[in-house]
Amino acid sequence: MTKAREIMSGGAECVQTSETALDAARKLADLNVGAVPICGEDNRLKGMLTDRDIVVKVLAEGKDPRAVKVGELAQGEAVTIGADDDAEEVLRTMSEHQVRRLPVIDGHDLIGVVSQADVARALPNPATGELVEALSY
Repeated sequence: MTKAREIMSGGAECVQTSETALDAARKLADLNVGAVPICGEDNRLKGMLTDRDIVVKVLAEGKDPRAVKVGELAQGEAVTIGADDDAEEVLRTMSEHQVRRLPVIDGHDLIGVVSQADVARALPNPATGELVEALSY
């Protein structure tokens, strides 16, 4: 069975909780991605930050993106997947938690992110359809 580490995008870069929303937006643009992991000063994963989070929770509320810290945007406990979990477990976790991206953890280390598109490429067509349906809300 295909493992998360085999289908993930490696080299995930974190934004630190102490960085501003503007710093995070620039990182998203520089990396040409829609989401980045949020890491604390201890380099532990705190959550995921999306471009939508910045728009909805900062800009739409009239907040200054130079003043809002990324740590203020992290919500709840981060949903992750283990590097050696199989693709079916990735599918179940994404569906259960209604997320499109999962940070991949090896021990306590962030080693990558597996996205809905990564899973779609790795799974047979019926399972892919189930994932897209489960995440379309």
